[in-house]
Amino acid sequence: MTRLTAIALALVLAGCANLAPTYEVPAVDTPVAFKEGRGAWVPAAPADTLDRGPWWELFDDPVLSTLASQVEVSNNNVAAAVAAYRQARALTREQRASLFPQVGLDTRRSVSGGGGGRPTTRSYQLDIGVSWEPDVFGRLGLAVQNARAGEQIAEADIASARLAAQGELAVNYFGLRESDVLRALQVESTTGYERALRITSNRYEAGVVARTDVLQAESQLANARAELLTLERQRATFEHAIAVLVGKAPANFSIAPDPRWSVNVPGIPEEVPSTLLQRRPDIAAAERRVAQANNTIGIQRAAFFPSISLSGSVGLGAASIGDLFSGSSLVWSLGTALAQTIFDAGARSARVEQARGALEESSAFYRQTVLTAFQDVEDQLVALRILQQQQALRLQASRAADLVEQQVLNRYEAGQVGFTEVITAQQNAASARRALVQAQIDRQLAAVTLIQALGGGWRGVAPAP
Repeated sequence: MTRLTAIALALVLAGCANLAPTYEVPAVDTPVAFKEGRGAWVPAAPADTLDRGPWWELFDDPVLSTLASQVEVSNNNVAAAVAAYRQARALTREQRASLFPQVGLDTRRSVSGGGGGRPTTRSYQLDIGVSWEPDVFGRLGLAVQNARAGEQIAEADIASARLAAQGELAVNYFGLRESDVLRALQVESTTGYERALRITSNRYEAGVVARTDVLQAESQLANARAELLTLERQRATFEHAIAVLVGKAPANFSIAPDPRWSVNVPGIPEEVPSTLLQRRPDIAAAERRVAQANNTIGIQRAAFFPSISLSGSVGLGAASIGDLFSGSSLVWSLGTALAQTIFDAGARSARVEQARGALEESSAFYRQTVLTAFQDVEDQLVALRILQQQQALRLQASRAADLVEQQVLNRYEAGQVGFTEVITAQQNAASARRALVQAQIDRQLAAVTLIQALGGGWRGVAPAP
């Protein structure tokens, strides 16, 4: 026993082994530069702890800023992620505790006696025991590292939940404001249709046009009023979604309409450095899972080696409490245990192979996550470029359609064209105005998606003039 104890202590003093493979972040096919930008790429590395800042302030909308700040503290998905992070931190502390000795205290008191006049005897016992499993082959240390990686994954999940909730909030908010603007445009169109109906009715009463013109005008006006109700329903739906995102019941939440709300698309930097992409929490979480899988190989390899444990105890025993702490009542012991599986029909080898397969799987998932992030950024950069050009064309088309509408209505009043041409011109003008608003909102939504693709904006990078 003494020799075994000496051997175990020598192994501990020699230092703990680490049987996991040398960890390397999986290589990813990284392009030299953005296809849709001029920023140069650098090798991806998790940097999700970098300061993202309040990215929603890029849109210069006080209401949006107020709502986004409420997501930080009131969104239940974020709260759930925070709770999961606390659990992961507690698990790390639990695993770390396994590296230290465990100390136990045991106290006993017994009374015994019998018939036939036998005296009653009492005894008292106090034992302090210590047990410790030296981490000779690194299994416990790797388990602590895995728990720490799990903690970092949970921390990244908080950032993911927060970014997703804030992005969803922005999308719903812009949808709500789009409904406000479209409703204002629809009210203007409805006013124009009412005017057209009055003109048509007067001309019909004067016997200039047929009743079919009046019926067409009435139909167009009724459809326009029905569209107002559709926009009202859409706005209410967006408002309800925003209420849930900020942790409130829809019945207790409202946002005042703003028919004069104007679109503000933030300036996109001419060069978006790839270092911003590194802040994506999903990339950070995927990389930490690769590290976990790598450590698991070492844990499974350690099963091929013996498990060593040290134990010791000090006890005091006496017939009375007064004699309990006398030198003659002291009893001590030291022990060493060594356990080794001799035959398991290849189970340990199979577990090592499973761990290696898990490493390959997590590595492939990490590479796919990074490549998908590249795609997300490229998609939104090209979307912003194309949508900006489309907005200019939509504006040109809307102005032309407005002029056509007015000219055709004037010609109808002069009896030069039929009412069918008026309806066509009015519908074209209304459609062009809606398309312009949609193009503006699409640019904002693309900016939000780009911010999410970059992990939370481009703070610190100068926007394009």
